[in-house]
Amino acid sequence: MARVTIPDLLQMKRDKKKVVMMTAYDYTTAGIIDRGGVEMILVGDSGGRYLLGHQDNNWVTMDEMVLMTRAVSRGTKRAFVVGDMPFMTYQINKEEAIRNAARLIQEAGAQAAKLEVGANHASTVEAIVKAGIPVMGHIGLTPMSTIGTGRRDRPPDADDAFIEEETVWRDARALIEAGAFSLLLTRVSPELVGRMAQELSVLTMVAGPGDGDGRLGVTPNTVGFTVAELDQPRASYGPVAASLLDAVQKFSADVRAGKLTRSMLRPT
Repeated sequence: MARVTIPDLLQMKRDKKKVVMMTAYDYTTAGIIDRGGVEMILVGDSGGRYLLGHQDNNWVTMDEMVLMTRAVSRGTKRAFVVGDMPFMTYQINKEEAIRNAARLIQEAGAQAAKLEVGANHASTVEAIVKAGIPVMGHIGLTPMSTIGTGRRDRPPDADDAFIEEETVWRDARALIEAGAFSLLLTRVSPELVGRMAQELSVLTMVAGPGDGDGRLGVTPNTVGFTVAELDQPRASYGPVAASLLDAVQKFSADVRAGKLTRSMLRPT
């Protein structure tokens, strides 16, 4: 089974076929999602919360991102794997940015790096691309640039829910000129998402409303694989957490009743 490539993704855009991207942070989940036929898997810094238990994505280290991305790469055969660049791994200088992006490719087996950047860091993106590393730019509402503002947690109907159009266009054009092959759009108005998908040559992926070239699903939220889902069901698919809880409770009951099942007899 051939792995999806950037030319494959751009051809899907030209053919107006939607690209599916989901997140994964471990070997097993990545293997299941890969078998589901998605074109892209993002190893997001959100794994810091969902897998590692950090309270804030910005606490994730480069070593942790390499570990998660390596596990996901090993679990996939087809999906194009994108590794996130965590907080302060590319903002200090271009040399460190290239070195850290290279770790996602060389050590972790990813096919591209994702950076939360705008026009102010376009030169860093250009340096990484010139080093031979494909880059997905993340624009719109970028959590790394909203520390202390409270904006990242505002509800979607808040007055400032969507980022100003002028800012989005400025960042998009700068990143495309720098060589980014794709843009992930967050908190961008649906109308602007549609125009960008039509007018831009790069792949536009969307997290939120709007009809881009494809969509990102943050897997724990999408399939209901969070502890919160047990108390307040919200997921449109799944919910996986409820199935796991039910399985654990049934297994516990069988063990306590002295009942043997096939799964209990399997070697580890």
